[in-house]
Amino acid sequence: MPEKNLKQKTLSGLFWSFTDNFVNQGVNFAVGIILARILSPKEFGLIGMITIFITISQSFVDSGFSQALIRKKDCNQADYCTVFYFNLFIGALFYGILFFSAKTISRFFNEPQLEGLVQVLGLVLIINAAGLIQNTILTKHINFKLQTRISVISSVTAGVISIWLAYNGWGVWSLVWRTLIQNFIRILLLWAWNEWKPALLFSRAALSNMFNFGSKLLVSGLIDTTYKSFYYLIIGKFYSASQLGYYTRADNFQMFPSSNLTNVVQRVSYPVLSSIQDDDARLKRSYKKLIKSTMLISFVLLIGMAATAEYFVCALVGEKWLPSVPYLQLLCFVGMLYPLHALNLNMLNVKGRSDLFLRLEVIKKVLAIPVILIGIFIGIEAMLVGMIINSIIAYFLNSFWSGTLINYPVKEQIGDIAPSFIAAIIMGFSVYALGFVLPYSSASVLFFQSTFGLLIIIAIGHIFRLGSYVEIRQMIMDKFQNKQV
Repeated sequence: MPEKNLKQKTLSGLFWSFTDNFVNQGVNFAVGIILARILSPKEFGLIGMITIFITISQSFVDSGFSQALIRKKDCNQADYCTVFYFNLFIGALFYGILFFSAKTISRFFNEPQLEGLVQVLGLVLIINAAGLIQNTILTKHINFKLQTRISVISSVTAGVISIWLAYNGWGVWSLVWRTLIQNFIRILLLWAWNEWKPALLFSRAALSNMFNFGSKLLVSGLIDTTYKSFYYLIIGKFYSASQLGYYTRADNFQMFPSSNLTNVVQRVSYPVLSSIQDDDARLKRSYKKLIKSTMLISFVLLIGMAATAEYFVCALVGEKWLPSVPYLQLLCFVGMLYPLHALNLNMLNVKGRSDLFLRLEVIKKVLAIPVILIGIFIGIEAMLVGMIINSIIAYFLNSFWSGTLINYPVKEQIGDIAPSFIAAIIMGFSVYALGFVLPYSSASVLFFQSTFGLLIIIAIGHIFRLGSYVEIRQMIMDKFQNKQV
């Protein structure tokens, strides 16, 4: 693909992927705030207790085949159909396992309500399995415009219904039906608006070929998913449903910028970088630009959220959620490196090194065992400090191996992102200090802090010609110029 066409395709993909995530997650974020004002922390905690079981099962449903299909340059109908039927089978299988394990799960947490919640919410596995290939094809072709339309419709519809249910006394079930309705509508629209339809084809050879690559990603995904969800299990088991509710709310707030940015960059960069996987010089140039611009956004958003956490929580969900503030502040420093982890691991997949991807996941999660023990025996905040340290160690491991593949060493990578981190720290301290001198309501202080922080970053970027800032500004200008043409 020529350099110019690749740039235009990347810009278009980033624009629509960002729009998709921003609007979709923005709607979910707004709905979550409204629900948090109606429901109690315990009801969010109940959903948090079963998160680990749903997310681990979902990893098996995908089995790493989506990424294998995206990376493969010559996919045919047999490949798509084979993975489609395999996904459906695994989805049904794991729903059955969850259904019959529901009583055991409820006894483990000593929460009788969980049995019915697991049995109903588990249906999302079958629903999602039916749309994995449709979504994979759109991602492979970097068609995020259609995905955006579908996400907006499904998120808004499910959000309105769930708020109505919560207002009318459905409690925790309003959260369950929100998830099921949103995913059902999304899959329904994917089938209605996407041209691909399955045929009666199944190839063992195709399954075996993709399994070589996908199986390692499956195991890696299981390890990572279990690790992230295990904290929900620990808090739910050794603390209370309300404490888990506070943690869940803090984690959801932190994930809004962190997860959105990670998903945008990961969805676009993987198919784009895969298309130039054999040209190391070009791959490195594109990779450097992505890292520099992505991390400026990540540092600014997450450090800014940590600095405004108290007013942020009070203004959005009320003072009853104030115990979640210290969790949110610490989680922001955990989450700000997530996009960087994703980019470095993406490079391993682009280069076909899913074996190395798996090896790194095993090493990193073994190193995380002390963090889990801290959570059990010392406390939640101490556990979060351990998560920050673990995230930094994980970065060095990821960046060393991905950098080796394209001659982009850790020292050079740190040099590229350090100016953005320094700028974000200056902004964060300034915004935090501003909160002490403004005698206004939480919403007003949050507004002034956010505006002040944005002006500081723009000023630093403009005065010091910050490379990442210049790159982002140029990308925005290029996108608007293309629109006008």
